[in-house]
Amino acid sequence: MDRVTIFTTDSAAAQFPAFANGETEFAFAHLSAEGPSRLIEGSVWAFVDWVMDDLSGLEMVRRLRADERTSDAHITLVLDEDDAEDRRRALKAGADDYAVAPLDRQAILDRVLALYDCTNRAAAERQIVHGDLEIFVSSELARWQGERIELRPNEFRVLRFLAENPERIFSRQQLIDALGKDGDPECLRTVDVWIKRLRAGLRKVGAEHLLRTVHGRGYVFDRP
Repeated sequence: MDRVTIFTTDSAAAQFPAFANGETEFAFAHLSAEGPSRLIEGSVWAFVDWVMDDLSGLEMVRRLRADERTSDAHITLVLDEDDAEDRRRALKAGADDYAVAPLDRQAILDRVLALYDCTNRAAAERQIVHGDLEIFVSSELARWQGERIELRPNEFRVLRFLAENPERIFSRQQLIDALGKDGDPECLRTVDVWIKRLRAGLRKVGAEHLLRTVHGRGYVFDRP
């Protein structure tokens, strides 16, 4: 099934249940000032509030455009009121569209569904490159110095997420949340299996130094 991720800076809207339309699932997720906190799958839509707790919506739009994970996202800036000057500033900052609050689940889905077929800019061609490490998002392929790293899907997703967030320490619980595996009581132990297999795959190609354990805290991807 194809997946569309709808990020929103509204924490309540981020809890809206997913919606399935044919072979596509539209899933909601929270967007904080630090950017996406979970693995991004499929096309990305972002609904950014004009006023946020720790920065302006305009600055959030600029950050999304500067982040390679979200640079192609369809961004709607959600205005407090329909003001011509605010609309102009929203589009100038890099938003694709604007709307006036409040937006309920159906209003958000209506906007996404109306544009999805003609603006489907999925992450199919995206690459993540750190030195000799190449990660091809759509084909779930990773190479080190041109040699394929043999990984199962979950280990690939762990590597991809860590590589998208280099030099940051993630606990097992944070990795579960980032990969959308929350709710499974076995996942904390499963993370250890993923990490073990990921290390084995990296070791075979001489890239084991990319993944570091910070005892008592979690795991970190070190840029080569």
